[in-house]
Amino acid sequence: MTIKVLVVDDQALVRTGFRKILESEPDLEVVGEAGDGGAAIEAVTLLRPDVVLMDIRMPQLDGLEATRRIAGATRVLILTTFDLNEYVYEALRAGASGFLLKDAPADQLVTAIRVVAAGEALLAPSITRRLIEEFAHRPPPNTQPEQLEALSPRELDVLRLVARGLSNAEIAGELFLSGATVKTHVSRVLHKLALRDRVQAVVLAYESGLLQPGNATTGEPR
Repeated sequence: MTIKVLVVDDQALVRTGFRKILESEPDLEVVGEAGDGGAAIEAVTLLRPDVVLMDIRMPQLDGLEATRRIAGATRVLILTTFDLNEYVYEALRAGASGFLLKDAPADQLVTAIRVVAAGEALLAPSITRRLIEEFAHRPPPNTQPEQLEALSPRELDVLRLVARGLSNAEIAGELFLSGATVKTHVSRVLHKLALRDRVQAVVLAYESGLLQPGNATTGEPR
């Protein structure tokens, strides 16, 4: 199945470079380009892309606000030259399904698009560490949010491991479950918590205090 991609960046040369990379792949099709966030919103309505490659700093309307407005209609992969914690966190909060720096190798970009288009979240270890650092400076909440009470103990275990950035296969190994069972648990977690994808699950896990930064590498809750 062909993955339709919209490229959004205020620099024409950058858009052209991305187009050349993506159009060399048989399963990727660049259906359009946009030079700012406002144009991106219009293009999403008209072209219905599967994935939007979104720059952050743009005139008129920046990529973060554009992502907030279109995240429910398509999946957004943030691409930027700015390797700053505030952008990573805000992009994920805005509803982005992934985050890559523009200097990432072409094969990583192509893989990222396929991962995001398949409904998964792209959370590289470096991005997960940034989320951990963000929440390391925040006091944990006194009580667990009511929404987490809807989860079973096993689903809470799965959510903790998702928040560590583990894949379904890795979670299956940790919990001694089949891949199909883990996939079912992840789907139930997202449904019960009204979350769109794993990125939102990661943010919720840290914001709620379910997973504490000091234990993020081991997965053991405090």
